Amino acid sequence: MKFFVDTAEVDDIRELQATGLLDGVTTNPSLIAKSGRDFKQVIAEICEIVDGPVSAEVAALDVEGMIAEGEHLAKIASNVTIKIPVTPAGLKACKHFSNNGIKTNVTLCFSANQALLAAKVGATYISPFIGRLDDINLSGMDLIADIRTIYDNYAFTTEILAASIRTLNHVSDAALSGADVATIPPAIIHKMYGHPLTDKGLEGFVKDWASTGQSIL
Repeated sequence: MKFFVDTAEVDDIRELQATGLLDGVTTNPSLIAKSGRDFKQVIAEICEIVDGPVSAEVAALDVEGMIAEGEHLAKIASNVTIKIPVTPAGLKACKHFSNNGIKTNVTLCFSANQALLAAKVGATYISPFIGRLDDINLSGMDLIADIRTIYDNYAFTTEILAASIRTLNHVSDAALSGADVATIPPAIIHKMYGHPLTDKGLEGFVKDWASTGQSIL
């Protein structure tokens, strides 16, 4: 499963890129607002840091506006992916972008039917929102599994990008459910390293090695 980081904070992206674990980045208007910086400048900086896809979301709600904004954003860098909502206008714009070789991330997906529509118009990625479904007592992971089955049934090439990830279990469960990608907040990625038994085992190894009085170098 590919790892995208869900943030617009350039310093966090640089740090994660250095680990070799990062495959791409997703942003959205809320993350850009939180950063307090110019949208297009942030996208350009991120695209210089990572080689993988960088999702930049349009603000328009009509087809013509989405196409105009998306084409403008795509000129920032070759790895920009245009993020559009799974609405009638968004899907029409997605078809335009697909026909013109521009990658897309169809977002705000909450049903298998929406994911099917996105695949039909050639979306590069579909973003089901796991956490927001869990908030209303529906299963985000069931949705991932359902989309996986549908896409495999018809050999759709659209990749399932698990979004709205809030816990460590969300990451592993998304992988088990067949997601192609997970976009994860930086704090959750950092927590993935940890386990108390790892810490305890390492503490014992260090203590035992010190008792030998040896040095490798």
